[in-house]
Order: sequence, then C-alpha cells, then structure tokens
Amino acid sequence: MGTVLLLLAITAPIALLFGYGGATAARSRAAPLRWFGKSYMALVRGVPDIAFFLFFVIALDQAIEYLRHKAICPDWDMPVRQGNDFVVCTAAKVPLGNAPAWVHDTYSFALAVLTFSIVFGAFAGNVLFGAMRAVPRGQLETAEAYGMSRRQVTRRILVPQMWVYALPGLSNLWMVLIKATPLLFLLGVEDIVYWARELGSTKTPNFTDYPHGDWRMWYFLALLVFYLALTKVSETVLGRVMDRLTRGQATAGGEAQRKATA
Repeated sequence: MGTVLLLLAITAPIALLFGYGGATAARSRAAPLRWFGKSYMALVRGVPDIAFFLFFVIALDQAIEYLRHKAICPDWDMPVRQGNDFVVCTAAKVPLGNAPAWVHDTYSFALAVLTFSIVFGAFAGNVLFGAMRAVPRGQLETAEAYGMSRRQVTRRILVPQMWVYALPGLSNLWMVLIKATPLLFLLGVEDIVYWARELGSTKTPNFTDYPHGDWRMWYFLALLVFYLALTKVSETVLGRVMDRLTRGQATAGGEAQRKATA
C-alpha cells in the first residue's frame, strides 16, 4: 500500500508539470515548440498504456546502459545486440549487479514514476490545453490593454482561472491514475497486487509454511476495498477543492454558490 501511495504522491505533481509544459508549448507562438507540444500529447495518448509502459521502460533502460557502455568500456569488441540479447560490459549495468537490493528497487520505482508521469502528463496536457482555451479571450485582451506582458497575463489571469475548467478533467485523470497503479507489477515493482497474489496463493514448503491454502480471492477482495476507499477519499477532497475554486467565478458552480448564500 505504501508503494502505491508513494507512486501517486510523486507521479501526480510530476505528471501535472509535464502536462502544463506540454499545454504551454502547444500554445506557443514558436512553431517548433507548438509542434513539439501537440505531438507529445497526440503520440503518447494514441499509444495503449500497457504497450507504452513495456516499450518505454525497456528502451530507456537499454539506452542508459548503452551510453554507459560506450563511455566506460570503449575497448569492448563484441556486438551489443546478440540476437534477442542486449549485452553490455558488467561495469555499464544499471544498477550494478553487486548493488544492494534497495538500489535495484529504487531504480525500478524511478523508471515507473517517469513512465507514469510521461503517459499521464500527456493526458493532463490535453486537459490543461482545453482549459486554457476556455478562459474568455476578452479578459486576456483587457489585461494586455492595461499594459501587462504576455507572461503577466499568463501568471495573473490565465493560470488562476484555467483550474476551474481543468479540475473536472484532472479529477477523472486522477481516478484513472489510481486504477492504473496495478501496472507497477508489469514494471517489476513489488506493489500491492504482487503481494496479494504472492501471499494469497498456495505455497509449497520452503523457508516458511503458510497456514492457509489458496486465499487469493480474499486478498484481492481487500484490494477492492482499498481502491474503493482511496477513490472515495479522492472524490471528497476534489469536491471541496472544486467548491473553493469556483467561489466567485463566473461559472455555473460559482452562480449556484452565490444563489445559495443569497
């Protein structure tokens, strides 16, 4: 459970940062930045999550080891690609083979965080891009007429108001992120799903004996309760945040609040 909660706590702000960067790039006046932002959001959103997770993690891991291999072992005379095997010198392995177990776990978790952040950052970028376009253009033009620079208009007018339009989409994205955390198992991270299957299944006597048979149904039922409780808490918190953001805004939610307090 701690692994899942830690992933959510780290991934959410990083993905939001990636999304804001992608949305800002997509609105840029510079064509290369605009193309990059739109391509990032379109390409990542167009690839199935599971395919991207498996491909990106393997490709990134091999790219890091290949660069280290070229720098550390320049005298290596064997091909790196040997059929289906990817072979580099021992010193170029990441992490090293003799590294402690916590180093291997931290490295796998860091790759998982980066992968989740890139994938959900693309979705967040699309949400933020639409929210930025939903802010009335007249307000931005008025700010420019008062002498504000483009950066000031973005920081003082656009960003504070876009959250009202973005939060419903970001709320749904947060729920999807919660449901996607079992994919950690595919990335080699021993998460809550891994241990539910490991502890619940029937064990053959080895270093310890489990006092039960196949109890996976009960362990996965506990997972069901855990995820439902997590989503319920998330809905409550996000609802309060939405009420706070819509206070005083010229939106349907803000108008409903004004009528309620009248």
